[in-house]
Formats: sequence, structure tokens, C-alpha cells
Amino acid sequence: MFFEDRNDAGKQLVPLLEDLSGADNTLVLGLPRGGVVVAMEVSLALGLPLDVWVTRKISAPFNPELAVGSVDSNGNLLLDESSARLYEVSDRYIREEVKLQTEEIKRRYQVYRGSQSAPDVSGKTIIVVDDGVATGYTMMAALQSIRKNGADSIICAVPVSSPRVLNKIRELADRVECWSAPSYFGAVGEFYRNFEQVSDEQVLECLKKADGA
Repeated sequence: MFFEDRNDAGKQLVPLLEDLSGADNTLVLGLPRGGVVVAMEVSLALGLPLDVWVTRKISAPFNPELAVGSVDSNGNLLLDESSARLYEVSDRYIREEVKLQTEEIKRRYQVYRGSQSAPDVSGKTIIVVDDGVATGYTMMAALQSIRKNGADSIICAVPVSSPRVLNKIRELADRVECWSAPSYFGAVGEFYRNFEQVSDEQVLECLKKADGA
């Protein structure tokens, strides 16, 4: 266990990002829901604006905890084809999940931003924050879609990550800051004393708090 909760994790990330304090044209993006709590602490400490970037994992049939891919708001799919074959995931299932999760992404943007569209990242330095990286699909989908949307520079910042996945993320981000990448990695929640689920209401509270700072 490394962190008391997501707030503590965010505060521990701050020293790794201090060179960006007050930087011009720089935006902190939290990956909902848990990542927004971590991102809020980064945003407040560095004096940078906070917003959300929503991607959704594609789970294997009959096992919602097992990711085989992820999708962004435009329906762009990042698929682990070897896992999809291993778990006999059909093309039809993938198409249905992409449609379902794309609609959920739009719903979340509507709730969090009052619009079904993602924030403008064109020409900006973007700090992408989550509460941890296990399979990495949601983070990798976020990094790819942020790049496609014209970000000038992308920094991935996470409290804890699987070291294997961290190597993949380094290929997609211009800079990666990770507080810990332990050789033994089971699940993100193992590194938190308190890892309760975050609600939409809590996400909105974080965005409001950062906006009012």
C-alpha cells in the first residue's frame, strides 16, 4: 500500500510535475472517474485548469473486469487482438460494445461538461492523469485520441503502474511520470488504503473545486 486515497496519490504526483507549475497553454485532464480526483490535486497544486477526457474499456464477454481493448468518443477502437482471440470475442460483440461504450462516453461528457464533445486540446500541453494503470487500455486510448486531436505535447502522470504497460505508454506520450511501478502488480486498488468507487457527483465536485481555485 502506497497511498491513503486518490487525493493523497495526486499530492504525491505533484513533485514530479513541479516544472509545469503555472505553465502557459497547459491543461490537466483526468480520466473518469477515479483519475479526476487525482488530477484535481495536480491541477490545484500547479495552478493549471482541469477537465476530463473520457475513454472506455471493452471488456471480455462474461468478465467485465477483463479488458480486451478500449474506445474513444469517436468510436476509434484499440483492440488487443491476441486477447480477443484467446477469449473468443466475436466481431459482432466488439461492434456492439463499441457502440454501447461510445454512447456512454457521450453521456459522461454531457454530465461532466454539459456537452457531448471532448475538450479542445489542439496546440496545448496536456497532462493526462489516472489513478493507476493496470491493462493500460483506457490510458492508451486516451493518449492516442488526444494526439489525434492535435495536442502539442502529452504527459502521462499516474501514481502507480504495471511496469510492462508503462513501457507501452512511453511509446505514446512525450513524457511519463509514475510515482511507482512495482515488479509485482496485481490491481491498482491494492496500492490504496481507500479505493472506493467515485461517483459522477464527486467528479463534478472536483471540476467545480478546480474551476473555483
